[in-house]
Amino acid sequence: MIAAGIKAHGDSAQFVALDVPEPVATDGEVLIEVKAAAMNHLDIWMRMGRAGLALPLPHVLGSDAAGVVVAVGGGVARWQPGDEVVLNPGLSCGCCAHCLRGEQSECAEFTIVGMGRPGTFAEKVLVPGINLEPKPSHLTWSEAAALPLAYLTAWRMLMNRAALRPGETVLIHGIGGGVALAALQLADLAGARTVVTSSSVEKLSRAAEYGANHGVLYSSPALVDEVLDYTNGDGVDIVIDTVGAATWPVNIAACRKGGRIVHCGVTTGAHVEADISALYWKQLSIMGSTMGSHEDFRALLAAVEASGLKPVVDREYLLESARDGQARLEAGEQFGKIVLAL
Repeated sequence: MIAAGIKAHGDSAQFVALDVPEPVATDGEVLIEVKAAAMNHLDIWMRMGRAGLALPLPHVLGSDAAGVVVAVGGGVARWQPGDEVVLNPGLSCGCCAHCLRGEQSECAEFTIVGMGRPGTFAEKVLVPGINLEPKPSHLTWSEAAALPLAYLTAWRMLMNRAALRPGETVLIHGIGGGVALAALQLADLAGARTVVTSSSVEKLSRAAEYGANHGVLYSSPALVDEVLDYTNGDGVDIVIDTVGAATWPVNIAACRKGGRIVHCGVTTGAHVEADISALYWKQLSIMGSTMGSHEDFRALLAAVEASGLKPVVDREYLLESARDGQARLEAGEQFGKIVLAL
């Protein structure tokens, strides 16, 4: 079976074509013929090697997928061959207190397809049946594959952690990335106002086409002042941050009193110095968020289906050109999700 992944950790040269055995569906699992698989920064981190994680090599990368059920294992009653499905790549034990109360992403054993087990950059992938949901009918294969990791992450950040309410103002950093664009579309869908940041004038302009109300360049020395001016001096209600250390001081300064800051990534680093007096004086809530639960995923798909929302797809590549797609992602050139069409 043709796949893409790594035989060793390192630079982009280590991301190669693989010939791997076709998996066989076992109890509780479903074998999917992958029609499309989206790329994430997680693929790059897995390629480079993550401290404390020992992957059995060779390893197939990829977390997101949409496809057709080929075979089902014992105990799987919900799915049958021919069903069109989309994958929630979050994996958990299913039996701890967190899982039993429906918070799978808080499980101590939580991991992700493409990290904790072979990934989706392959002709077929084996996944737990519980991690599948019907593919939204209005989406192409590539659009459906673009949904799971990025849009589930954004959904939980906005709707679950930040408890977004209509009419609130949301600051979203790094527009053009998958989670940031997902947050923009979902915030717009929920009736919020949005302020987005980017290093690119072109990306700010394109973001306006997807509902962004105001855009600010990262490089602007008046970034915080522009956000405050837009909010009549109050600051934003919510900050959605995938960037990390570089935007931490902006978040504190640009958030209103009583506002909420939600982090899900550390692209620019994980270590910051903070004036913690601002936390209590402004009564800020700073939260972390990791992907989402099965219920978060179902709620996201219901909203997508009802609204007709379509994920933003930057470019499609064939599996044999997967390295080109990863290079584009690593360079930060994308606006939306990069997808492998199989």
